Amino acid sequence: MAVRIRLSKRGRKKLALYDIVVSDSRSPRDGKFIQKLGTYNPNTNPATVVLNDELTFDWVMKGALPTDTARTILSERGVMLKKHLQVGVDKGAITQDAADQKFQAWVSKKESAKTSAANALVSKKEADKKSRLAAEVKIKEAKAEQVRAKKIVAENPVAAADLAAAADAPAEAAE
Repeated sequence: MAVRIRLSKRGRKKLALYDIVVSDSRSPRDGKFIQKLGTYNPNTNPATVVLNDELTFDWVMKGALPTDTARTILSERGVMLKKHLQVGVDKGAITQDAADQKFQAWVSKKESAKTSAANALVSKKEADKKSRLAAEVKIKEAKAEQVRAKKIVAENPVAAADLAAAADAPAEAAE
């Protein structure tokens, strides 16, 4: 029996959620499965993956083949690297301690990259918010100036004529 690690779709139209499952390759996508390993939600930014890494690693070591999408998810989580290192340990090319150190170094590097990406996203959102606020303040000040000018015109028609003459004078001086 060929065993695959693949995604099983659930959720509603245009808001799909996926279960990461181990199933027989002959069973339908949303049909019978052997074991549920986790969930994948592509609707969030960044995509949310909840996965039992140890259980998934056990299935991969037993020979379960992931689909292309599942392989990408497992690679992001480090399951495929852990398998690669474990195969090296089994062949005697590397010691278990060295493999564990390499895996921990990869995990720490991955976490720091994920944290910096999240911080960059937050700072970008804050900068966008500040720029939108500054644009709104400029528009608000321009409208307030227009209202002030209309109020002057309504209260004192003589001052309005002086205001119009002052506006024409710089235009004539520029010519």
